[in-house]
Amino acid sequence: MGDDVVNLIVLGVISWATAFLLIRKIFSERSFEFCSRIVSTIHATLAVILASLSVEDWSCPVCPLASDSSPKQRRALAVTVAYLIYDLICCLFDERVSLDNTVHHLVSIVGLGAGLAYQKSGSEQVAALFITEISSPFLHARELLKELGYRDTGLNLAADITFAVIFSLARMVGGPYLFFVTLSANNPFPVKATALGLQLVSAFWFYKIIKMVKYKLTKRRKKVVSSSLLTGKLD
Repeated sequence: MGDDVVNLIVLGVISWATAFLLIRKIFSERSFEFCSRIVSTIHATLAVILASLSVEDWSCPVCPLASDSSPKQRRALAVTVAYLIYDLICCLFDERVSLDNTVHHLVSIVGLGAGLAYQKSGSEQVAALFITEISSPFLHARELLKELGYRDTGLNLAADITFAVIFSLARMVGGPYLFFVTLSANNPFPVKATALGLQLVSAFWFYKIIKMVKYKLTKRRKKVVSSSLLTGKLD
């Protein structure tokens, strides 16, 4: 890992922390989690943009496999590693510490850090970055809408379904394909191990999301039926 990457990570951690403090000051009446999710949304958007800009050939986004990382790929990965380090520390100051979220962060930091250290597997890791972050803005939008007073509304349900669809397509269609090509190519063992870890985490979250969507749709249906029955009685 070159000094330029290390410097970028250190600068990135400071920048993400500063952004959080500024947002916390602007939205002082909002919760800690609300401000944290705004930073997370900014990161997810930036990560997708940087990942897209670093793709060398859109006819084969994961090509060349097991190759040396390009400067653009290292920059995209370093920005995300910096964010993950910041967010892992930030979560420790929140009232609710999530074990699965902590494990996800650690697995991601180790995997992306290994790729940066070896300066290989840039194409695979950038593809993984795109797949994992493309649904994140909708994930955070769900929670932001709740705090803004839109819990159990059609808008919140739309955000839930949009997130579930994008997550499912990215993680459970694109994810397994990326996992297969990563294991098939001559990638460093830590990169392959991280690919397995991330796919297992994705499967776990997919299971939880399916339960969430089922619960939301059932709740929505009951609400509509109850409203119709009440209207009928009043008539």
